[in-house]
Amino acid sequence: MKLNLTVNRYIFKELIPPFVMNLVFFMFVFLMRQILEITHVVVNYQVRLTAFFWMLAYSMPYFLAYIVPMSVMMSVLLTFLRLSGDNEIVALKASGVSIYRLLPPVVLFSVLCAVLTAFMSIYGIPWGEKAYRRLAMDVVQSHFNVGLKERQFNDSFDGVMFYVNSIDVRDNSLGDIFIEDQRNPDLTITIVAPRGRIFTGGDAYSVILNLYDGAINQVNLKNRLVHATRFDTYDLRLDLKPAVKNTRQNRIDENEMTLSQLRAFLEAETLATRKYYSVWVEFHKKFSIPFACIALSILAVPLGIQSSSTRKSAGLGIGLMAFLMYYLLLSAALVLGEARRMSPALVMWMPNIIMGGLGIFLLIRTAEDMPVEFFTRMTGLINRMFKIFFRVRHAS
Repeated sequence: MKLNLTVNRYIFKELIPPFVMNLVFFMFVFLMRQILEITHVVVNYQVRLTAFFWMLAYSMPYFLAYIVPMSVMMSVLLTFLRLSGDNEIVALKASGVSIYRLLPPVVLFSVLCAVLTAFMSIYGIPWGEKAYRRLAMDVVQSHFNVGLKERQFNDSFDGVMFYVNSIDVRDNSLGDIFIEDQRNPDLTITIVAPRGRIFTGGDAYSVILNLYDGAINQVNLKNRLVHATRFDTYDLRLDLKPAVKNTRQNRIDENEMTLSQLRAFLEAETLATRKYYSVWVEFHKKFSIPFACIALSILAVPLGIQSSSTRKSAGLGIGLMAFLMYYLLLSAALVLGEARRMSPALVMWMPNIIMGGLGIFLLIRTAEDMPVEFFTRMTGLINRMFKIFFRVRHAS
């Protein structure tokens, strides 16, 4: 009994360093695109530096919900790869410790990480998404040109669509502007100008587009009249209040809903619409992804032990392939659930069932010292790939 407690504490401590390293690494990888986009906004549009850090903080819960299961699996895999490589697994078996007795620290560690993932999924993601959207709208209010992107249609305003070919952030000048104004249901106004500039209005909720040497085309559908006017200078005033109100209150995505809001929506909705299935998928995703910490950690134990006779890099490659397989299954489940092809309750738990079942099968085979033929072939293939890679690299 004392030996088991010592071994369990030893394995639990060994799981922490690789988990922290993997968490930091995957966090950096996943946030790289977000960092580049936010840095572009800070540098080019003179947005305050504190907004940069707040945007990163608000993005963290969403990424952590996916990164933690990945880090759990890789930490368990790396730990058992090291134990197998140093022949510590063989020594424990010789001491009468079975593979099943090595599971308690792994299960405890994965359950703790599952609780962390569930907290991020249930509470962190809705908070982060709402806070990120509010901060983004505050940035747009004070820097309207952040909301405009070159060679992209922008329909943030009800009834008004913009297209700008080029933007000079140094003096807020615009090039090749196209504006379609349909705020009047009986009148469609199209404005085309080769150049223009952006000015702030009298308050934080309005901007003025100063256009030069352009033309205005008005089409009255009710009276079937068309008017064309050329101008040297034309000022178009835009009110940001409707767009801000619409973004902050009315347009709520599924990932911004709390658990109670998701449940209330499902109880109030009577028609099986696409929105209904999307909310149903989101509801089950908040629980299925945290449970992936347990399923993937069970799979990582036999993967690490089975790699004792091969190179560590081969076992690591098998682990990455298994993790890629899980997220492919998860992506397929999201598509099938939202497309109403299968029950969301079934498809969202199917990746965990498949990966957990595979992990239990491999664990039983490993505990009985029975090699898996498919696993042996895969590790051999990966070993040959690594040898070819290093041979070609050395030759070059």
